[in-house]
Amino acid sequence: MVGSFIKNSSVINNEFNAEYINLATNTKLNESGKGSFKKVIIFCKLIAKIVYSVTTKRFDICHVTLAASGFGFIKDCAIVALLKLSGNKIIYHFHNKGVADQSSSRFYNSLYKFVFKSTKSILLSPYLYPDIKQYVKESDVYYCPNGIPPIENAEFIQKTKLVNNESKACIFLFLSNMMYQKGVYVLLDAAKYLKERNLKFECHFVGAWSDITESDFNQKAKEHGLSDLVYAHGPKYGADKYLFFDKADVFIFPTFYHFEAFPIVNLEAMQYGLPIISTLEGGIPDMILDGKTGFVIPQKNSIELADKLELLIYHPKLRKEMGREGKKRFESFFTLNHFENKLINILKDAVLKK
Repeated sequence: MVGSFIKNSSVINNEFNAEYINLATNTKLNESGKGSFKKVIIFCKLIAKIVYSVTTKRFDICHVTLAASGFGFIKDCAIVALLKLSGNKIIYHFHNKGVADQSSSRFYNSLYKFVFKSTKSILLSPYLYPDIKQYVKESDVYYCPNGIPPIENAEFIQKTKLVNNESKACIFLFLSNMMYQKGVYVLLDAAKYLKERNLKFECHFVGAWSDITESDFNQKAKEHGLSDLVYAHGPKYGADKYLFFDKADVFIFPTFYHFEAFPIVNLEAMQYGLPIISTLEGGIPDMILDGKTGFVIPQKNSIELADKLELLIYHPKLRKEMGREGKKRFESFFTLNHFENKLINILKDAVLKK
């Protein structure tokens, strides 16, 4: 998504004469991490395209969205080798993490030393620097948080959203892939505690089924006695997805997914003026100001999550104030325009530096 923002940005392309090459060998999300003959063919074509580019042109800098680990990283190492062999200056732009996890492997350690030597890196948040600290001096790191374009009607909705009175059920929204590590069951357990406290709420889950299936989810909700309070809607896109932001009072993203870096879904919720409850993972503490635009809570803690949700149920004015402050923070740091200008300045600076 961020790559497409960069490629289609008139602001960025007015500053640079750029050539774009898609490094992905996956054509579908479920192909990630799986080998196939089709991928080998795509990779060979990709290498041929890069060889042609670096032998026919001289680039001031090569901006590479490097995978942090796994097969994607090994594939990217071959691309980096070509760029280094041709004498190009390289800057990496990380949208994931996992370097520190693999550094204990002698194989990966040697590759990381090669890849990071004489390069610069862009991270989404200072909270992500420990992941590459072993290989990269902080003076060789730039920070550029993601930004997203304006969502149609978000401004209108934020301004006109009513403060719910305490007699109306508070509406919670979870929006992500239906994965165990995204905290789906953490939220279900919290909903169970809220029901036991006789609180009025609805909880809506939006996202594609993953390692949690629809039948698994419905069974868990039934066991918790939540069948009439929680609803799973499957994947939604575009206007259908934004309709759920429109109706929600609180956005909840209780992830403990280890490779979470800077989830864009939190930015979407901020743009809609929603208070957010999320966790201490990746760059999330940079997005949410704890106690001001929402709450950042420990991972896998359903009771803590239930306590924060109870507070927001009983205090609708606090929900609105947190949502308003979150939208201000979004507009100050996380718009697409902020991202574009930040990236332009980073690339210009990296070109000038040795």
